[in-house]
Amino acid sequence: MALVAHSRHRMVHPVAWWAWGIGLAAAASHTTNPILLVLIVVIAAWVVVERRELGAIDAFVPFLLIGLGAIAFRVVMTVVFGNGIPGGTIILDLPSVRLPSWVAGIRLGGPVSLEGVVAAAAEGARLATTLACLGAANALASPKRLLRYAPATLYDIGTAVVVALTFAPQLVELAGRVRTARQLRGHSGRGLREVARIIVPVLSGTLDRSLDLAASMESRGYGRVPALSRRQRTGASSLALVGAAGVVAGLFGVMSPSIGGVFGLPTLVLGVLVSAGALMVGARTDTRTAYRRDPWRSPEWILSAMGAAVALSFLLAESRGIPGMALAQVPLAWPELPWVPAAILAACALAIPATPLPPRLAARRRGLTHVSPPQGEVS
Repeated sequence: MALVAHSRHRMVHPVAWWAWGIGLAAAASHTTNPILLVLIVVIAAWVVVERRELGAIDAFVPFLLIGLGAIAFRVVMTVVFGNGIPGGTIILDLPSVRLPSWVAGIRLGGPVSLEGVVAAAAEGARLATTLACLGAANALASPKRLLRYAPATLYDIGTAVVVALTFAPQLVELAGRVRTARQLRGHSGRGLREVARIIVPVLSGTLDRSLDLAASMESRGYGRVPALSRRQRTGASSLALVGAAGVVAGLFGVMSPSIGGVFGLPTLVLGVLVSAGALMVGARTDTRTAYRRDPWRSPEWILSAMGAAVALSFLLAESRGIPGMALAQVPLAWPELPWVPAAILAACALAIPATPLPPRLAARRRGLTHVSPPQGEVS
């Protein structure tokens, strides 16, 4: 007999968690201050531990590992090809290779400066922090739940994004299972030889999962839409293309002060309005039904406000050149802490007391072995 969780325990709307996570990711993309980047990762990890969705794939750790790999790759590329920062403290002098004149600005080998390595590590850390925020959003609200609320026009694109976001965590999880099975059979090898031995089982398992997913989607009638006239299809596609082009041109104009004018904010607003019209037209073909939709209450509004506030504060701080948002490269110096963006960032940790516990996580902490499935899921 299933034990139903306490009434105050419920799943938070996935759109709210993703708004919170994307807000942190946007904030990370506007700073290279290592203090702020570490603080973002710590807050994301803390919230994941306290409010993660049990039963979903643990995407935070795989995304964190991918981010660490990105930092290492960025540093190695800087050491090998350089980063264009002249002078500085030379920490390594590699043998150089003379390159032809048509690749001017790129070197192979040569002196490696401390400033260049630190700048590369900071850029890599910015990307790693952004990936960690997306992994936190994955762990807090699985992309599969988020797909239920995608507009009909974006449903196919949303499915592709969900598959892309869950591929790496699923691959890591399957590799861990294969390695555990080999250890139970007495194989405790390490290194590249062990990796080579688990590649085939992991790829085979991934292919099996893909086939099962395809069969499941086909049995549920995925991709079958009502018959539309040629005029309706042409109108919806034209609106979507025009809206996407307007959004791209508007964003380019907003981010490029030298352009501005009618190619800035007016084009962006027009593109958003046309895209909204395309979504409304596409929604008429949506014949999908939803079972027990998640409610949108005060916790969801608080999470969305947190994500918007931290993204906006970091964007304004970077655009106004507030000291401490960027890491000084020449001369190399430890950055100061911008207190206003840091305080708004620290307030994002209030997502823990502002949101209810997921039912399964609450049951685990109470020592229960089985609870009713979350809203929208079948046990």
